[in-house]
Amino acid sequence: MSLYPTLEDLKVDHMIKAQIQTESQYNVPPIAQEQTNPSAPVYNAFSSALYPSLGDYMGLELTEEVIAKNMPEYSLVNHNMTVSVPATSSPLAGMVAPLSGQSLGLQRAQVTNGIRELILCKDKDGKVGLRVHAVNNGIFVCLVSQNSPAALAGLRFGDQILSINDVSVAGYTMDQVHKIFRNADINGIRVIVRDRPFERTITMHKDSVGYIGFQFKNGKIIALVKDSSAARNGLLTDHQILEINGKVCYDINVIGLKDKEITSEIEKGGNIITVTVIPSYIFDHMIKKMNNSLLKTMMDHSVPDV
Repeated sequence: MSLYPTLEDLKVDHMIKAQIQTESQYNVPPIAQEQTNPSAPVYNAFSSALYPSLGDYMGLELTEEVIAKNMPEYSLVNHNMTVSVPATSSPLAGMVAPLSGQSLGLQRAQVTNGIRELILCKDKDGKVGLRVHAVNNGIFVCLVSQNSPAALAGLRFGDQILSINDVSVAGYTMDQVHKIFRNADINGIRVIVRDRPFERTITMHKDSVGYIGFQFKNGKIIALVKDSSAARNGLLTDHQILEINGKVCYDINVIGLKDKEITSEIEKGGNIITVTVIPSYIFDHMIKKMNNSLLKTMMDHSVPDV
């Protein structure tokens, strides 16, 4: 997960660090205990404090206990990814993504572009449950069947297959790769894949009325709302929606939920929404030779574990 998943996270983190820096410049003397209900702060011309202590005068604190109780989304998580605040400056030091850091959808939807090895087998019908398509001399997964060995192993739409049983498939055709799988043994099929190199994730925050700021048709993003979270965070038009909060949105002929179903996923997805997208021209190329009914009945819709 990136250090700042959204522009909103970056701005909030900058604001908090500025507050920490400002507070560290002043030595705020504590208010005497006998002053129980002051109506206003007592002015002291010789005091080095510019303002009275927020904790004593207004009841506002930024201690770790108060934050954990009242603002759990600001809790200290993901200690391996820290912001550059001195460790002793504040209990907020080490915080990452103050608004989005704990979003389960963000964790599920992460696209690493990294390489991993999978071990596949065949089902009772002798199939691994995937179809591929050639793009720019690379082999890409364009269909993963529900409950198939490929789905259980974690293959997803857009994964690039680099090798099968130590045979590099760069430059192979779709038919050649399918033949390799057909001729492979039942068990122990070693597949090296790169995680979805054409895809990326965008995390956004809903506004006060529950909108994130983009329009789509048949799963394709066609317009952005000015000054919305979608526009601020770099969502682009002419991109196909593949996942919402890590849930695979494949179903009908465009390998996306019906528009009303995508809208439903966004509405029930909480205040933080992560979408996984792919350029439309690549998406169209990957599915152009596939039967619509095949996509509708076979595509895997599973939610990845995190």
